[in-house]
Parts: sequence; structure tokens; C-alpha cells
Amino acid sequence: MARSTGDLVASFDVDESYVEEIQPSYNVAPTDEVPLIIDRRGPDGDGVSRKLIMARWGLVPPWAKDPRSGARLINARMETVTEKPSFRKAAAKKRGLLVADGYFEWQKTPDGKIPIYLHGEREEMLAFAALFENWPDPALPEDHPEKWLRTCTIITTQASDSLGHIHDRTPLIVPTDLYSDWLDPETTSEADVQQLLDAMPEPHLVPRRVSSKVNNVRNNGPDLIDEAA
Repeated sequence: MARSTGDLVASFDVDESYVEEIQPSYNVAPTDEVPLIIDRRGPDGDGVSRKLIMARWGLVPPWAKDPRSGARLINARMETVTEKPSFRKAAAKKRGLLVADGYFEWQKTPDGKIPIYLHGEREEMLAFAALFENWPDPALPEDHPEKWLRTCTIITTQASDSLGHIHDRTPLIVPTDLYSDWLDPETTSEADVQQLLDAMPEPHLVPRRVSSKVNNVRNNGPDLIDEAA
């Protein structure tokens, strides 16, 4: 992700930004902070405001004993997201859009796995269907500024034939015309959420083979998304 806060505010019609400036990252890993778009009603229940926030990648359910479980919940399968205890409440009430320029996948070949960068046809920003939660740290008092940990997960779906040869799963990408429907806080029933999930069209992404340097999370620079020589 190498976009400015202003880019996200403009592209997603954000009303309130709680992010000063997003630091470019070309090798995002689980437990890293990522930009998230959400729609929430005001404290008095009046009006819906679109917000830009940051969340830690790896969902921690509010009932978890500690936040370490989040590293195992970076993805949620579309087929079961409305049923699994870790995700179903968030699917009903805490949906978001995780913004990215693209993502890496590792394609299996006879010579081993090779890293592939997948991105939009016009290098446009991608909006992954996401869920978020707020985890209360039981060791901190209610008025502590770090009492609540906000985390998120990306919903994945079965990859289409055009991408299935790279990996059998792919992030569920929300098109522009479905942003408001997906984020709508008034949509809370399992049936309605499932209908939204089923309405997501097949993504059209462009694969690019990149350097194996992306396999090391300590490497982080624009050269990671350049085509491999």
C-alpha cells in the first residue's frame, strides 16, 4: 500500500479520517496496521458517517482471552463467515473495506513456489471485503487510551479459473458500486449479508511475477512489486 491519506479520503468519499498519514508498505504482514473504511451511525443514531481508521491485521474476537489469536485469523472464508463463532457477529455488524494496491500469492510449480503480485487492470486501489472487531484489554482500566484494540480480517473466496492456477483462494474484492451496500450498518441479518457476499462479481486482476525478496518481511520497498528479471 503506497497511497496517501488524501487519496483514500477522496476515493472513498470519507467524512472523517482518524489517520494522519499512511506510511508506504510494500510487504504487509499479519499483525501490521492496515487502512480500513467503515460506515457507522452517530452516537445519537442520527446519520451515517464514513470513516477512515487503522486496524491491526488479524481478527481478535471480543471474547478472546488475549490478542495472540489474531495472527491465526487473518482470513475468513466467504462460505462460512456468517456461521463461524469468530466471525459471525462481525459479519452482521462490523463490515469494512481494507484498502490495498494489490497482494502477493505464491504459485506452486514443479520447481517450487514462485511469488506473484496481483493488482487491478488499471493499477487502481482494491477494496477487500473485511470484518473488524474491538477487543478490550482486561488488564487496562476503562478510561485507558489503549483499552481497545481494533483488528480486522479479509474475507476470501474460491479463485476463478483465471486465477485458480495461481492459488485456490483469493480476497473478495468489493466493486465501487457496492461499497455503500457492503458497509451499510443497517444490514444485519445473516440472509442479507449472504446476499451481499453472493453479489460480489468475479475480480479481474493482473498477475506479475516478482522477486523472491518478498518472502522476507524485513524487505519493504517499491522494488518488491517490480516484475522479476
